[in-house]
Amino acid sequence: MRWTAHVDTFARDSLPPEDAWPALLLDRPEFDYPERMNCCSVLLDRWVEAGRGDHAFMITPGETFTFRDLQERVNRIADVLVGRFGLVPGGRVLLRSANNAMMIAAYLAVIKAGGIVVATMPLMRARELAYPANKARTAIVLCDIALAAEVEKARDSLTHVAHVVYWGSGAVDSLEAMMAEASPAFRAVETAADDVCLIGFTSGTTGEPKGTMHFHRDMLAVCDGYAAHVLRPSPDDRFIGSAPIAFTFGLGASVLFPLRFGASTIVIERTSPPEFVAAIGRYGATACFTAPTAYRAMLPILKEHDVSSLRKGVSAGEPLPRATYDAWLAATGLRLMDGLGATEMLHIFIGAAEDAIRPGATGLPVPGYEARIIDADGRDLPRGASGRLAVRGPTGCRYLADPRQRDYVQDGWNVTGDTYRQDADGYFWYQARSDDMIVSSGYNIAGPEVEAALLTHPAVAECGVVGAPDAERGMIVKAYVVLRPGHTPDEALATELQAHVKQEISPYKYPRAVVFLDALPKTQTGKLQRYALRERAARGE
Repeated sequence: MRWTAHVDTFARDSLPPEDAWPALLLDRPEFDYPERMNCCSVLLDRWVEAGRGDHAFMITPGETFTFRDLQERVNRIADVLVGRFGLVPGGRVLLRSANNAMMIAAYLAVIKAGGIVVATMPLMRARELAYPANKARTAIVLCDIALAAEVEKARDSLTHVAHVVYWGSGAVDSLEAMMAEASPAFRAVETAADDVCLIGFTSGTTGEPKGTMHFHRDMLAVCDGYAAHVLRPSPDDRFIGSAPIAFTFGLGASVLFPLRFGASTIVIERTSPPEFVAAIGRYGATACFTAPTAYRAMLPILKEHDVSSLRKGVSAGEPLPRATYDAWLAATGLRLMDGLGATEMLHIFIGAAEDAIRPGATGLPVPGYEARIIDADGRDLPRGASGRLAVRGPTGCRYLADPRQRDYVQDGWNVTGDTYRQDADGYFWYQARSDDMIVSSGYNIAGPEVEAALLTHPAVAECGVVGAPDAERGMIVKAYVVLRPGHTPDEALATELQAHVKQEISPYKYPRAVVFLDALPKTQTGKLQRYALRERAARGE
């Protein structure tokens, strides 16, 4: 058994059997980490030690925090966790907050104290909160008072929680009050590079969330892989992201990457497209991270704001439609960088820097990762053929006590659940989620391709396309459509949309059924829940 700093060994004991782990590629020099390290020291403390403590790191609407300011706040929270609540290395702490300064400080404090973060989405309800809290056996909850209601509703069902502490309440037992009495000096617990420091729960696009366990070294590997080689940031950059920090895409964008490269991060709680684009101009953001739907929604209002500071835009969470890429390029001159990541892999593992983008393609494997296209039996498919995407690299899937580990990891490869094809030049082109491929009258039709075609119609705000049972064809393409204001959801418009798709892509791919909805079912991270649409289609709705 390898050395561990964990006194509470629940997480280590709940790792999958090592023969079910993915093969980890750690032979590149940038991934050669010491056997013992605490990633919080590497990400934060080193900047203060290097004389950059006065650099403005975290910019919020209320105040700006230097590296030294953040370090002191982190130290005080860590001292509270250990001194008041008895957190030991390996103990789990559930965090609940929108993106703000206290959320980031608390996140880093748990890790610095040798604990394990269990971050939850701000929009979760009481029933949803109980699952990750109980699955990870969390004993401590730190929460913004603004989100206290659902925590209080869930208290009786949180079977392992002994302490719930709120910040922002102004009460005598608030986290801030405890911090005022805590020490501003806290020495990071010396952890193992492969000690778990994060249990990130998947967003539930395919059913019950899974807890993905990540090590201290993983937090650095995504910085030294994707960020260093593809994003290529500088200390002068100002990052901004719309995704919750509880979502690993948001964690990298708003916390890990700017910390690793000594840059700055703009942290705002309200991230609707109008508020997000306004913040880009107000705070001079240079690198933004959001989903394709947000880029699309920002396009009509770009002229109302000064976004000239932007030099990079990263799109992830869902495939980036070519129409959105082209429109953003025309409006800003920036080539959006598409990326494929997964909570299981922590962050993006396929993407391309601006000078290597092939519009419409997701990109190439991030340096340090390998990817291949395989068939149902795990055999390699030729270039140009569609199949399952398999990937391996310095990070990989380790589910928390979950038999689905052997579905995701096969023969040492992470099988992501995506259908891709690889072209002659090595670029990967998204086709569908593996369970989104619609087989109709012998034709394989990718639902997202039909969605992309529908989105080019001016009446369509959002859409989701799935297969629906059909006695004659086996399945048909069925589209669920949310319209923009001013359009009438009637049969005439449905026919118009069908004709439009026939003009955009191969006619046989058009949706033979169109259903208009007021809203699409989505996860807490804003991803479309296609499984919910598939269930609806199966019921004939």
